[in-house]
Amino acid sequence: MIEQILSRKNLLQAMYKVQKNHGSAGVDDMPVTKLSELLAIDKEELTARVRSGKYLPQAILGVEIPKGKGKTRLLGIPTVCDRLLQQAVLQTITARFEYEFSDSSYGFRPKRSVGQAVQKAQCYINEGFHHIVDIDLKTFFDEVDHCYLLELLFRKIKCHETLRLIRKWLRSPIQIEGKLVKRRKGVPQGSPLSPLLSNIVLHELDRELERQGLRFIRYADDFSIYLKTKTSARKTGNNIYRFLKGKLKLPINREKSGIRRPVHFTCLGFGFVPTYKKGERGKYQLVVSEKSWRNLKQKLKTITRKTTPMSFDERIEKLNVVQRGWINAFRMASIQNKLAELDGWLRNRLRYCIWHHWKKPERKRKNLIRLGVEPAKAYQWSRTRMGGWRVAQSPILRTTITVERLKLRGYFPLLELYKEVKPNTALFPMV
Repeated sequence: MIEQILSRKNLLQAMYKVQKNHGSAGVDDMPVTKLSELLAIDKEELTARVRSGKYLPQAILGVEIPKGKGKTRLLGIPTVCDRLLQQAVLQTITARFEYEFSDSSYGFRPKRSVGQAVQKAQCYINEGFHHIVDIDLKTFFDEVDHCYLLELLFRKIKCHETLRLIRKWLRSPIQIEGKLVKRRKGVPQGSPLSPLLSNIVLHELDRELERQGLRFIRYADDFSIYLKTKTSARKTGNNIYRFLKGKLKLPINREKSGIRRPVHFTCLGFGFVPTYKKGERGKYQLVVSEKSWRNLKQKLKTITRKTTPMSFDERIEKLNVVQRGWINAFRMASIQNKLAELDGWLRNRLRYCIWHHWKKPERKRKNLIRLGVEPAKAYQWSRTRMGGWRVAQSPILRTTITVERLKLRGYFPLLELYKEVKPNTALFPMV
């Protein structure tokens, strides 16, 4: 297997994949753009060290990213060279595990998505499975037992050189704020191998759930079980808790775990509400959870903050990226009404940015005249003592910086993005 991993074709595929992901540099500050040069110069030496077992991975760079509610998640960034080899290993060993994985597992697998997982959950709920065992694994990626994971890998991988290489990556120290910290458990999030390794560990959970004949969905470490009665849900929850703690050695976050009804349950950013359409009584439709709406609004607020040093075109470009990504993720849900409401708020934020950018009264007066305001009225509004946010919501800007004019500058209303309407790229005066 090690020869297959180190083959020229496999390493080139791994290099293109790593470069395509545009990841950050690790502890050696080497960017992914230098990867092709590394392969051209040191490929033979690198592969020889891997074959002989003398290859030593460098430390992982630990970076804390915000998680919400003031909490952070530790992200591990391997060096570019380690990412290359991990990607090469991933491409070789994935097929040995993928065919065994459960049909109810959707995370980090080819031709599977969040949307499929959520639709399956909706299907179970609409079939009458209204008692949901919602279990949150506490810091799963930091708690994976290395010995148990290597034992699972050995069942499919008999190549000692490959296993030795994976073990070295698992044991690599992590550098946090300049200090090296030893690691004896856990799989660092951020490495190419971590999604597959997490699925390998949690596949044992899938097998146990299937053995008990339960309906469930799992996306990475997020999973939920669907039952018809509260008694069976409580019994199943206790059994799975013991299995996770006893066999997989994974702790559960008791505060976030419990038995939910559909209206109090969120699945991968989606919620469920009863539908009252004729002929669909007792059915549930998909909506976006309040947390997902808050996250979107916070991102839009950051981009449209008037004090952020950014041109209008840059704001529009960043807005379009965020909006398109969010719409693609949540387009299955019923969101038209909230999108229309959010559109109005966002347009006022953009008008506020424009008004703030004009700054001086004389500049405001001239630009208002350009946009069709009578000179006397333009003079009056350019000298107003009204706050910028109130001006943005006033008729003077809503009737001049209209939706159509914003579209000419590349702005896409969320509701139109939802309906897949393409933008107009023409310009209108903004200076």
